Amino acid sequence: MISQEREAQILRLHHVERWRVGTIAQHLGVHHTTVQRVLTQAGLTPRMQVTRPSMAEPYIPFIVDTLSKYPRLCASRLFDMVRERGYPGGPDHFRRVVARLRPRPPAEAYLRLRTLPGEQAQVDWAHFDKVTIGAASRRLYAFVMVLSWSRQIFLRFYLSAAMPCFLRAHVEAFDFFGGVPRVLLYDNLKSAVLDRVGDAIRFHPTLLELAAHYRYEPRPVAPARGNEKGRVERAIRYARDNFFAARSWTSVADLNEQALSWCTGLAAERPWPQERARCVGDVFAEERPRLLALPDNAFPCNERLEVHVGKTPYVRFDLNDYSVPHEHVRKTLVVDASLDLVRILDGADVIATHARSWDRGQQVENPEHVARLVEFKARARRSRGLDRLARAVPPAEQLLRLAAERGGNLGNITARLLALLDAVPAAELERAVAEAVEKQLPTVGAVRHILDRHRAERGAPPAIAHRFAARASEVVVRPHDLSTYDSFHKDSTDDPTDPADC
Repeated sequence: MISQEREAQILRLHHVERWRVGTIAQHLGVHHTTVQRVLTQAGLTPRMQVTRPSMAEPYIPFIVDTLSKYPRLCASRLFDMVRERGYPGGPDHFRRVVARLRPRPPAEAYLRLRTLPGEQAQVDWAHFDKVTIGAASRRLYAFVMVLSWSRQIFLRFYLSAAMPCFLRAHVEAFDFFGGVPRVLLYDNLKSAVLDRVGDAIRFHPTLLELAAHYRYEPRPVAPARGNEKGRVERAIRYARDNFFAARSWTSVADLNEQALSWCTGLAAERPWPQERARCVGDVFAEERPRLLALPDNAFPCNERLEVHVGKTPYVRFDLNDYSVPHEHVRKTLVVDASLDLVRILDGADVIATHARSWDRGQQVENPEHVARLVEFKARARRSRGLDRLARAVPPAEQLLRLAAERGGNLGNITARLLALLDAVPAAELERAVAEAVEKQLPTVGAVRHILDRHRAERGAPPAIAHRFAARASEVVVRPHDLSTYDSFHKDSTDDPTDPADC
């Protein structure tokens, strides 16, 4: 539709300036059929350029007859049928001919739907925008529930349209209304209807649990019948134009606070369609007592998911990793997540709690979990070293006990004794450690001094301790029998070409 001012301009250019239809359409930026319609409504016959006869004219009776039998037959298939019958034209012009001749369905009239107070509400999702959070790009969805009688709107935004958010949105909407409508109309979305064949409908079992908890009837609308839920469709359009357009917000929580103020403010102050002198908020106050009472407890709508912990103490949930105590690696745990909080359970015990991250690829850690793992690994390393030292050098245990009584660094002493154990035979180190214990000298320096003295008495060089990696120190090398080299020496002495034999 065009404005009355534009129609007057078209008529003036046609009568006064004598412009043709195509010239008027080009300069006013409208379609030529719009110009023709305005002139025809004014009782004028537009002067149009005489068009050439179409190559499709001989085939028009066949096209009309075929379309009367098969109204939804596509133009490409009809073009193949006509080309087999000798049509010489191309597909583009033929498509325009078919579009002009295709029968139009008759216009359908609709009755205005009227409901009783508290009887019905209409529900739908709407995609509004994309939100960038760190490295993640998430869709912003709006959940809209509108009471059919009073037209009171509930609007709330979420970063997901999955079932947990769908359930939470219902719970928050019922709390906002202070009651529950008797019937809720749904579009054929997967959160409500899993399968549908004609009138046979299979509802989502979780939605049926929600309906049983709040004692309302879920009712899907017929496919492709948007008029049956026109109130929620208009409410979504109203929210787009009147609330979301050109609005500034810092976070989804801030946007939802603004949406709540809008629902109780501007949206509730608009005129009620059935009686323009009254506002929606006043009519909603009359409808609220007619709603079903809320149950004593809210429906549980947290997201629960079984997760497996691998070798590292983290669980993966919604594109992020959350830390758990290291005692729970290689286990199957349960994640219980709300919009703000992630709890990790082992059976009925809560073993970790984290703030939920809507980013992606993040490691959400509890510093205590990391510190306990580091301490455990350090104790494990010391335990392995002590175990090896105690087996190879039994007096070392008493040496360490004396060192502990004097406040020595047991970790450093253990590491240095292990280095000596790698440099000298175990029996030799055992004698040196036993002598140090006997003389009440629980230090590595005393052990080295005794060890060097013993080696000097035998004419052996001092022991040099080397530090190897843990795996290298555990490698066992078997000494080779050097007698095999004697055969090479014997062969060389028997060689007749040896200069010594010449």
